Amino acid sequence: MDETVAEYIRRTVLKIPRDEIKMMLQKWGFLSEAQLQTLNFHQIKDNISQEVVQLCEENSADIKQAAVLDIIYNHIYQNKRMWSVYQMKRSGEELEYFDITDFKKKFKRRLRSALKNVTITFKEYEDNAIWIRVAWGTPHKKPNQYKPSYVVYHSQTPYVFISSSVLKSTLPLLCQALIVASNYHDIRDMELRSHSLNSLKDIVFKRYSQNFQTCTPKPLQGGNVEPEIADIRIVEENRSEKERIHRLNQEVFGSGPQPKLEFAQYRLETMFKSDPKMDVLDKKEPFRCLVKFSSPHLLESLKFLAPAGMADAPLSPLLTCIPHKARNYFKIREKKGLYPESFVSP
Repeated sequence: MDETVAEYIRRTVLKIPRDEIKMMLQKWGFLSEAQLQTLNFHQIKDNISQEVVQLCEENSADIKQAAVLDIIYNHIYQNKRMWSVYQMKRSGEELEYFDITDFKKKFKRRLRSALKNVTITFKEYEDNAIWIRVAWGTPHKKPNQYKPSYVVYHSQTPYVFISSSVLKSTLPLLCQALIVASNYHDIRDMELRSHSLNSLKDIVFKRYSQNFQTCTPKPLQGGNVEPEIADIRIVEENRSEKERIHRLNQEVFGSGPQPKLEFAQYRLETMFKSDPKMDVLDKKEPFRCLVKFSSPHLLESLKFLAPAGMADAPLSPLLTCIPHKARNYFKIREKKGLYPESFVSP
């Protein structure tokens, strides 16, 4: 077994919590049950990792087998990575039969035609998710196994979740390989990012309920009244206002927890409104800007703006419709003609 493979397996085992090493090695399936019985999982992790490497040497492990163990670790600890959502598009709306063997073959061929030194590993999971691990090299260097890109693709959907390596130059190659392998012709960043992969899936697959209603707030009662009556009314109006805010929040966000979204952005286009006599603008051109939102838990933060008194209820649709706009990404961009840099297949 190559020394670099042995060292990579050792470091991967060291990342795993000691109580979970046996479970992950069983999921890996590369070592036999008899070999696992010889391991002492109660010693320090460094000694465990050395023993695992020795067993892997007996089985002549290569980098592809080591990469599968890394996929298993990242599948369990997927929140350690930052994920971005991409949406692919076809020229027609018809569904195509998905062949996993053909997908893998096309993906590898496309990527290796652009870069020879690259390690590509696949693992399929029960929820129709295909996990792809890509370790990147250069024309003169072997792939760096410690800075790979991860792709999670659900077959028969246009959505791809990517956790890219630090090398930004590899992203166009990755996107090109994806659209060729899955028979799409275009792929675009939906501008949603989070450490919680499951939350991003909840948003794009519509697996949580969020209403997108707007309501007109009712004005508080007023007028000339006696001081005692006024105090009672103030208390009653405060209570009613809290109930109103709570009701509107329920209508907009629902009663359940929100998906954990950490970043969202979209482009806004509007027109200036000014007195024609002032003649401020020579040309009536739209004002364009890029709106970015970031928070450790963006949707929950928006949900508590009104109850905390930091915003009026109901919240502006510009805030509450972030997941909704993301799901209608292509429709909005095509209507407005607002496209960021994209990756288009030849």
